[in-house]
Amino acid sequence: MSGAALGIEIVVVFFLALFLLQRYGDFKKQQRMVLFGTLLAWYLCFLIVFILPLDVSTVRPVSQVFSSNGIMPVFWRVVYWTSQCLTWLLLPFMQSYARSGGFSITVKIKTSLIENAIYYGTYLLIFGSLLIYVAVHFQWYELQTIGITAANTWGLFLLVLLLGYGLVEIPRSYWEVSRQGHLLIKTYFKAAKLMTEKADSEENLEDVMEEVRKINESIKYNHPLRKNVDTILRKCPVEYQEKMGRNIDDCEDFDDKQNTHPTERSLSKLHKQVIYAVQRHNRTRVQWQILLEQAFHLEDVAKNETSTSRQFVHSFAPPEPVGWFRRYIYTPSVEWYWECLLKQWFYRVLSVVLSLFSMAVVWSECTFFSTRPVLSLFAVFIQLAERDYNYLYIEMACFITIFFLCTCVYSTVFRIRVFNYYYLASHHQTDAYSLQFSGMLFCRLTPPLCLNFLGLIHMDSAISHQAKEQTAYTSIMGSMRVLSFIANGFYIYYPMLIVILCIATYFSLGARCLNLLGFQQFMGDNEMTSDLIDEGKELLQRERRKRQRIEDGENRRREWRERYAQSDEIAARNRMSMSEMKETNYGETLNSNTDRRMFNAQ
Repeated sequence: MSGAALGIEIVVVFFLALFLLQRYGDFKKQQRMVLFGTLLAWYLCFLIVFILPLDVSTVRPVSQVFSSNGIMPVFWRVVYWTSQCLTWLLLPFMQSYARSGGFSITVKIKTSLIENAIYYGTYLLIFGSLLIYVAVHFQWYELQTIGITAANTWGLFLLVLLLGYGLVEIPRSYWEVSRQGHLLIKTYFKAAKLMTEKADSEENLEDVMEEVRKINESIKYNHPLRKNVDTILRKCPVEYQEKMGRNIDDCEDFDDKQNTHPTERSLSKLHKQVIYAVQRHNRTRVQWQILLEQAFHLEDVAKNETSTSRQFVHSFAPPEPVGWFRRYIYTPSVEWYWECLLKQWFYRVLSVVLSLFSMAVVWSECTFFSTRPVLSLFAVFIQLAERDYNYLYIEMACFITIFFLCTCVYSTVFRIRVFNYYYLASHHQTDAYSLQFSGMLFCRLTPPLCLNFLGLIHMDSAISHQAKEQTAYTSIMGSMRVLSFIANGFYIYYPMLIVILCIATYFSLGARCLNLLGFQQFMGDNEMTSDLIDEGKELLQRERRKRQRIEDGENRRREWRERYAQSDEIAARNRMSMSEMKETNYGETLNSNTDRRMFNAQ
C-alpha cells in the first residue's frame, strides 16, 4: 500500500458521497448548511469503510509506511472525532434549526437550543454515570475510552437490529426482482397505498393553503408582520401564490385595534406546516410518476414474454429521444433477451450468492469469540492469506466483507420509514430533517460496525484475546477492558441475537405485527392485500388509458402538422413554379416583340 492509494480513495469516496447526496437531496432548494453537514457526515463514514481494509493490510512487521507513528493514527483520530462531534452535537442542532419555522437566524438558534436541551441533558447524565464508575482510577485515557465505549455500545445495539434485517432482506429483494409476476403484483399494492398517501398530501396541502389565504387577507401591506407572511407565500406552490395574489386587496390600511391578527409564534408554526406540506406533496407526486413508469415497464415485460419476434415493444414512446446506446448497442432485440430471459437468471444467481454470504456472516457472528479453534470463516480466510503474505488478497477480502456488511446496514437505513418524519426518497425528494437524521445514524453505526468487522477477522485483541499487532484504527478506538462487563459480555454475546432477528425477518414477523396494528403491509395470504392489489390494478389501468389518450392526441396533432406542412410546401412549390413560368413567358414575349420591330424596320 502507498500514500497514492490513500489519496485516490479519499477523492473517490468524496465523489461517491456527493453523488448520493445529489440523488436524495436538492442542491437548488435546500439550505447550504444542511447539504454541507449531511455531505460531511456521509463522507466521513464512507471514508472509514473504504480506508479500513488498507489499514488491515498494513498490519505486518515489514510495513513502515503507515506504522503506528505515521499517517493512519492521525487520519483515524481526525475522522473519528469529527464524525462523533457531528452526530452527537452539531447535527441534532442543525436538524432542529432546519425544521424551525422561525423567520430570523436568532429565533431559529433559540428554538434549536430549547428543543435539544433534554437531548444534551441526557448525554450529561449518562456520561456522569460512566464517569463515577472509573472515578477511582481516573485518567484522561480512561475517560476517552468511556466516551468511545458509550457511543459504540449504543451503535452496536442498533447495528444488530439493522444488520439482522438486511442480511435476509437484501438477498430476498433480488430474488423477488427475478420473479416478474410477483414484482408486478407488489407494484399494484404499492400503487394503491401511494395513491392514498398522495390524496392525503393533497388534502393536507389544501388545508394549509386555506390557512395561508386567510392570514394573507387579514394582514395588510403595512402590518408589522407582513414580511413574515411574504416569506410564507414564497414557500407556497406557484399556482397558489398567483391565486392569493389576485384576491388580496392592499388598499385597506392596518387597524391595530383588531384582535384577530395572528402572532409571530403562530406564523412560525404555520411556516413550518407549509414547508412540510409542500415537500410531502411534491414527494408523493414525483413518486407516483416513478411508480407508473415501473408498473408500465413490468406490464410491457409480461406482454413481450410471449412475443415470437423477440423484439421488445414498449407501450409508450420514450419521453426523450433515443441515444446512440439504445440505437446501436441496447437494441430492441438485446432488450428482449435481457428483460425476458437473462435478467431473471442473473438476479437469481446473485440472490443465491448473497444468501451464502449472509449465512457466512451469521455463522461468524455467533463464533468469532472462539480462537482455538478458529470458527469464524472470515478469520480463517484472512489467516490463510497472512501465511502466504498475500496482502493484496487481504485487502480485497476485507473490502468485500465490510462492503457487504455496510450494504446490509446502510440499505436498511435508506429503506426504513418512521411515518412521515423520517423518509429517504430518491430523485431529490428527501427533506432536510431526514438527510441530517441519516447522517447521524451513519456516524453512530459505522464505528461499531468496523469494530465488529475487526472482531470477525480476529484483529481486535479486546475481543479475540490474542497478543498480535493491532491496526491503527484499533489503537485509536482504545481497549474496552476499562469496562470489562461490556468488553467481555455485551460486545461478544449481543451480536448472537442476529440469528433471532434473521429468523423474524425471514418469516416477516415485523410486517405481520404492523399489519395487525393497521399499517397495511404486503402479505400474500391477506384479504386486505388482495383488495389493495385489485385497487392498484384499476388505478394503473386508468392511468394507462389517460396516457394513451394523451399520446394519441399528440400523434394526431403531429400528423396534422406534417400534413399541413407538406401541403404548404406543395403550394409554395406551385407558386414558385407559376412565377417562374410567368417570368419565362414574359421574357419570350419581349423577345418576340423586339424581333418583330427589327423586321419591320428593315
